[in-house]
This record gives sequence, C-alpha cells and structure tokens, in this order.
Amino acid sequence: MHLNPYGEYAVLLAASLADDWPTDRDGIVARAHEAGMTMTFREAADDHLRIRAVLDDWLRVVDAADPHERAALLNDQMARATAYPRMTDHDGEGWHLHYRDEDLPLPRVLAAIFSVGTALHLTTRGMDRLRRCEAGRHPGDDCRNVVCDVTRNGRQRYCSVRCANRAAVRRHRARSS
Repeated sequence: MHLNPYGEYAVLLAASLADDWPTDRDGIVARAHEAGMTMTFREAADDHLRIRAVLDDWLRVVDAADPHERAALLNDQMARATAYPRMTDHDGEGWHLHYRDEDLPLPRVLAAIFSVGTALHLTTRGMDRLRRCEAGRHPGDDCRNVVCDVTRNGRQRYCSVRCANRAAVRRHRARSS
C-alpha cells in the first residue's frame, strides 16, 4: 500500500498550476495526469473558475509568513475539503488512501489533494519548505513562482536555475560596485 500518494506530487501540481495557469479545464486535467493522477473526473461548466478559487485559497498558505497561520489555513482547508481516509485500488495504482469522498467533481478533488498533500509536505519536510521564489523579493524582479522545496538538504530558494542565476549576478554586481 502507498502510504502517501498525496505528498510531493500534490504540492508540485498545485505550484505548476499556480505558476502557469491553463486556459481551460482540459489543460488542468492534462497537467493533473502529467503529475500522476490517473482518474477521470466529473465535469461541470464552472470547473475552471472553481479550480482557480481552490488554487487562490492554496496560495494563501504559500504566502502565510507564520507557521501557525499556515497551519490554521491548512486545517481550515482540510476541514472543508477532506473526508475520512479510504482505502482504494483504482486504475492499476495498487492499494492506497484517498482523503476524499468518491466521485467528486475536479475542484473538490484538487482541494482535498492540495490541502492534504501540502500538510504532509510541510509536516514531513518542514514548515518553511513552501514559499514564493526568493528572486521576486528584489526590486525590479517580478518572479512570483512557487517554490516547493523537495531537495534533500532543504535549501531550495529559487523556482528555477534562471532565477538563481539572476540573483547570483545581482550579488556579484553589488560586490563589484
């Protein structure tokens, strides 16, 4: 049985959607399948807008400065989105747990996955391992991407090599002047 199908991939999927929002529901479903979700989801006309609201709610957790605030936000999200754990064996994935009711529309599925996955990510890796890219803290740098630190040493600060290189150039120029 898989103990944590919600952890790393859930926060990476949420960050992927936050950093590059798809233009329609099909784009969201494609991204979910790329992240490893195998299920099909009930469709509703307002899925795209409702998923955006789920994601915006999740971004409040990303932007929370205090661990207690972050925990309170996640606890609220899990209370609204999750159900008691259920064992399931679908799509050849093997036995694993779902923290949601069956046959939910995609926005409700993602709300459960993002909240539980983020809680598992933060409690197992550290409360500081989810944030915005550090490059965006510098004046003139508008990067607002999400960094889900899944590194072994827990020191990832930038969303990409490109942002890390820009920051290194800034530091070098500051020392040289």
